[in-house]
Amino acid sequence: MRDLKIPEQRHPEKARKPDNAQPKKPDWIRVKAPGGKGYADTAKIMRDNKLTTVCEEAGCPNVGECWSQGHATMMIMGEVCTRACTFCNIATGKPPEALDVFEPGRVADAVAKLGLNHVVITSVDRDDVEDGGAEHFAQTIRAIRKRSPETTIEILTPDFIRATPGSLEVVVAAKPDVFNHNLETVPGLYPEVRPGARYFHSLRLLQRVKELDPSMFTKSGIMVGLGEERQQVIQVMEDMRAADIDFLTIGQYLQPTPKHHRVDRFVHPDEFAAYEKAAYGKGFLMVSATPLTRSSYHAGDDFARLREARNRKLGLA
Repeated sequence: MRDLKIPEQRHPEKARKPDNAQPKKPDWIRVKAPGGKGYADTAKIMRDNKLTTVCEEAGCPNVGECWSQGHATMMIMGEVCTRACTFCNIATGKPPEALDVFEPGRVADAVAKLGLNHVVITSVDRDDVEDGGAEHFAQTIRAIRKRSPETTIEILTPDFIRATPGSLEVVVAAKPDVFNHNLETVPGLYPEVRPGARYFHSLRLLQRVKELDPSMFTKSGIMVGLGEERQQVIQVMEDMRAADIDFLTIGQYLQPTPKHHRVDRFVHPDEFAAYEKAAYGKGFLMVSATPLTRSSYHAGDDFARLREARNRKLGLA
């Protein structure tokens, strides 16, 4: 039986790779260890509902802060991903189980118990499923809407690159409030960082969401510190705006284990501030660019600001 707590079994494709040194983190990256009553309460609700969170599986540095406030990003469709991105700490391989038909209901129950105003739902890649899990996403959205009609819903989806035609349309038709799909890095680094994906497919996916529903907010993010150049990051911003993406996140890449992609450098907060200024200059409605920024970090507050920014642009505020 595979034990996902053992690195060699969690990432079998990385087991024979040479170790990459993990450099010491600068002061601006360090966070407090998770703990406290709020953290424990959130953890209990996740366990009681047999739910997986990307907060734990991906080793997010913000888990202590978010969980103490009752915020958790739920990861549906299992805990084993069919892709093997070199930056990611989620377990990889062939998923041992079919999709759980009762999971959407359990997610909706947890959202209600946590009393969330805004929830983020993400997933592993499931290339073994015909529609890539599109209908499962749609069912989860509908279940949350039924149980907690006032809760706004943000989804962070796979790229559906191997899914049957029409899969994306199924997800968009379920009407999430925010459709997020991360480009993760600059196109030149895709072969080594995100080998199972294609940059322009992911970009086109987000553009297609806007074509299907112009009122839906779109969002995407990248990591820096993987070996990219500043001009490459600026070009990604331009590509995103050409695809009419509303919200950009930029955060520091942190190496999960010595077998993962190396950290090229720790980007100084001043550089993040410069990226934020450049991104707003290109017309994004919302930008979050800090070393600890992650896709769902402060997502509820950011969604409120995103909505206000659109209203201002339309002259409604």
